Amino acid sequence: MTLDELIQRVEVARLRRSEHLIVQIVAVTKYTNDLEVLKRLYEDGQRAFGENRVQDMEEKVNGLSELPIEWHFIGNLQKNKINKLLKLNPFMIQSINSYELAQAINKRANKPIRCLLEINSSKEPTKHGLEPEKAIDTYLQIKESLPNINLQGVMTIGAHTDDEREIRKSFRLTYEIFDKLKLYGAKICSMGMSGDFEIAIEEGSNMIRVGSALLNSYMEKK
Repeated sequence: MTLDELIQRVEVARLRRSEHLIVQIVAVTKYTNDLEVLKRLYEDGQRAFGENRVQDMEEKVNGLSELPIEWHFIGNLQKNKINKLLKLNPFMIQSINSYELAQAINKRANKPIRCLLEINSSKEPTKHGLEPEKAIDTYLQIKESLPNINLQGVMTIGAHTDDEREIRKSFRLTYEIFDKLKLYGAKICSMGMSGDFEIAIEEGSNMIRVGSALLNSYMEKK
């Protein structure tokens, strides 16, 4: 679907939740290395782009340096890639999945970095992220002790299943944590991808990360 079509679907889902909800779209770029595809998406009005791998993000940031893009790192970050990522000056790191990772970034950063705490709300062993029971304590521990980690909220990946009830359950759990963290300045609840963003918005997401559903139509225009 095009960006306009995605925005229309977001709008319908948003109104099912609340007319006051504002949802930001992050276009996930891992499905293409073709910079022309990303430029077309930018020309249609997309400004926030997300990437899963530091190496790929480096190539895209450098290749599109003339465009004022907000780059979000959304993948699993290995500690040996932290310095390379920080050199790219990301707008946000969405995948802080442990206190130790936050500590390592804090030590190497020379300024506060916008970050989200990743929660494994579906408790799937193949996924990264904090256990929901530890999320609030870890969030507050990071906020209190790591000045270069500017925590802005939480992120999760929905349950990997066709059972909508389980998907909703994982999003609802994350939103409940986010709701409690609002007292401590949390503003962003990043959840929902190509296959489940409408469910995520209905459960309170205000940031979605959409890749294949959005990129495919722009790749077909070649």
